Amino acid sequence: MPMPRRQHLIFDADDTLWENNRYFETAFSDFVTFLNHEHLGHQDIRDVLDAFQKDNRHHLGYGSRSFATSLRHTFQHVKNVESNDPILDEAQQFGLRILDLEMEPIPGVEETLTLLQPHHDLILLTKGDSEEQRAKIDRSGIEHFFDDTIVVTEKTATTYHETVAAKQLNPLDTWMIGNSPRSDINPALNAGINAVFIPHELTWHLEIEEISTLAEHRPGTLLQLVYFRELLAHFGESSTSN
Repeated sequence: MPMPRRQHLIFDADDTLWENNRYFETAFSDFVTFLNHEHLGHQDIRDVLDAFQKDNRHHLGYGSRSFATSLRHTFQHVKNVESNDPILDEAQQFGLRILDLEMEPIPGVEETLTLLQPHHDLILLTKGDSEEQRAKIDRSGIEHFFDDTIVVTEKTATTYHETVAAKQLNPLDTWMIGNSPRSDINPALNAGINAVFIPHELTWHLEIEEISTLAEHRPGTLLQLVYFRELLAHFGESSTSN
């Protein structure tokens, strides 16, 4: 599909630009070991955690602090301890420790952004706790690649409509690039912009859903890649020449 020389590329952050969910998975596994329940297995405990995270989504949002609070509730629920038991503080620390971990860029991200930046408008759009996400952006060392960085509490079709309108972008030249069908791909397609799906093997399971069939009615608006660096085949200098 021929593309104009300049496109508007909107990038997800967690598990698209840098590693994220693998830290949560490690923390959860350590939490399960710490909990050491005599009957409930790993998946049973995850089911309890999921129930709290789904409920907390409307109150605490996303991120390490919300996750830590959900771990606290999970421990209290399955162990049936009092809400002021000091052991709950220990359980919560498995989530809070994620706040201090180093950023780990996805392979190929910096090299690819370096080559894309001269030819396109690059925007970072991430969801979650504003303080935590801003800290990640600061620590990532890649903020300078982007014309703007935006943190929202949720990504919906409305989010993308508002971003396109606020930035005065042409929807036909705008692409959302991310790993989450639920937050990156489907709402972008439903908002009438293009999408690039780059799956991550450890995408949070609550972010996984079927890709919208809307793409079938708009050929060329959905790309699926394996590696981040493959963006250069579609948006690199040679692919954007007129």
